[in-house]
Amino acid sequence: MKLVAAILVLSGVGYNLLALAAAVAFRLRRTKSSAYRPPVSILKPLRGRDPMFYEALRSHLTQDYPEFEILCGVADPDDPALEDVRRLQNEFPSVPLSVHITASDAPNAKVGSMEILGRAAKHEILLVSDGDIRVKPDYLARVVSPLADETVGIVTCLYRGEVVAPRGSLPSRDRTLPSRDREGAVSPLPKAPALAEALSIATDFAPGVLVAHLLGTGGFALGATMVFRKVRLAQIGGFAAIREHLADDYQLGARIAALPSKVVLSDVVVSTNLGAVSWSGAWKHQVRWARTIRVSRPGGYWGLLFTQVTLWSVIAATLGLTSIAVTGLVIRYAGAAAALWALRTLSPGKLLAVPIRDLGGFVVWVAGLGGNTVEWRNTRFRLYRDGRMRPL
Repeated sequence: MKLVAAILVLSGVGYNLLALAAAVAFRLRRTKSSAYRPPVSILKPLRGRDPMFYEALRSHLTQDYPEFEILCGVADPDDPALEDVRRLQNEFPSVPLSVHITASDAPNAKVGSMEILGRAAKHEILLVSDGDIRVKPDYLARVVSPLADETVGIVTCLYRGEVVAPRGSLPSRDRTLPSRDREGAVSPLPKAPALAEALSIATDFAPGVLVAHLLGTGGFALGATMVFRKVRLAQIGGFAAIREHLADDYQLGARIAALPSKVVLSDVVVSTNLGAVSWSGAWKHQVRWARTIRVSRPGGYWGLLFTQVTLWSVIAATLGLTSIAVTGLVIRYAGAAAALWALRTLSPGKLLAVPIRDLGGFVVWVAGLGGNTVEWRNTRFRLYRDGRMRPL
């Protein structure tokens, strides 16, 4: 038993050393500036009004970029997000910002919306990102630049989770009112569950992405940003080819990578506001992500068992392997600190919470092992082994 525990700790140590190296390399990377500035169509499939949505969409309208358009898609003509879209249309009359009704029969309604928006897009370069993504003014120039290389098929970005109260979406008298989270639960801002999710993104999800790219296995994209040419999309069968898949971002990136073409992880880190999330909502998010990874990359999912260095260190300590346990925890802290630093969100409080997050993450991993259903936007779906889904 001691030998098994020691091996598991050392496997976790090896992974975290890779994560540390990948995070440092990412933070220190300097991408050469490029004059490549083709016109871009930004596709924004929307549903509901997340906290900070106004600020997020506004950040796309203030880009230092010569020519771009933004297409917002909603299935419901009365979607509350349209209030902020119309406000921004008035605020930025010179920027092409359009609204499209994108109701469809696609199991993945987001992809159904992307299908319709893609047909309406004027430009050859498409950028798809989630509605709650907030960016800096140089974002477009930096994420589009790698496409100057014709061998690059898609560019994607890491993201960091933030928990901040909205400043512009609601009148000041309403800011203390409860906000509806993405699972429909009503809770005030800010909340500990959202902080826990932000920590999970930074110290668990992001290191996995960085290690994959360090090892040359990062043939997938992240929904925070996906930039590609229409011709690449057509080569994989268009958005219609992934309309039944839950992990549409993974599928899009993997299929473009298989053409073959390169997947580039930009050095840009965007922000998403996690807003008001209940503990039950956070649990549903985490389990959905876990089961999505399991059906998308089953081998990689089982490999996560060997990255659980905190759990194995605790077990090693109870077996008397104190030095191995301490080594495991120290390396884990170093890896987590490097990831937080790479995402520019490092703080002592977050580091102190890492062991608790890790042990909770293992519980989520176990929950992700079984079950073939997920809940998304208050709708339950059945997952199939090939990653497709059907509403129940």
